Amino acid sequence: MKFTIIARKIELKDKSKEYIEKKLSKLDKFFKGDSEARIVVGTIKDLEYVEANVYSQGMVYRAEVSDVDVCTAADKIVDVIERQIRKNKTRLSKKIKAETDWNEKMISGADYSGGEDKGEFEIVKTKKFAIKPMTANEAVLQMNLLGHNFFVFKDSETNDMRVVYKRKDGKYAIIESVE
Repeated sequence: MKFTIIARKIELKDKSKEYIEKKLSKLDKFFKGDSEARIVVGTIKDLEYVEANVYSQGMVYRAEVSDVDVCTAADKIVDVIERQIRKNKTRLSKKIKAETDWNEKMISGADYSGGEDKGEFEIVKTKKFAIKPMTANEAVLQMNLLGHNFFVFKDSETNDMRVVYKRKDGKYAIIESVE
């Protein structure tokens, strides 16, 4: 696994970097081929946090944990990402099994009503709205007026669709599409 470790508002010792790499290397057993981990370590108030993004085979696993020290947070990060990987694998295997069962029933001519897969997500509402071009600052103001955590808008300068959202630390960020 290839590691990129970034320190924000903290001086990270080599020993801590090695510990984080050693812990996250345990996740290699789940990935075939190339995988990459981007780890951000920093401090918020009195706590230190570790944010990890693991990229492998088109999948992204992300976790963020705050704790008293970096090593404890790194231990928890590995557990969270491992849980995500197992959950994803279980969901995929259930979906494959359900598709196989459905194909077998269709071939045999049995009546299959489908039913909802427990691993699927239920979409309960679809919202439509007009999107007007605006700046990122206007989008943040509109998001706050609505009381939402995110807001979709069309950038008035580039005419691209973007999403502005409020981060856990109270700051704002923008998601841009890449083509």
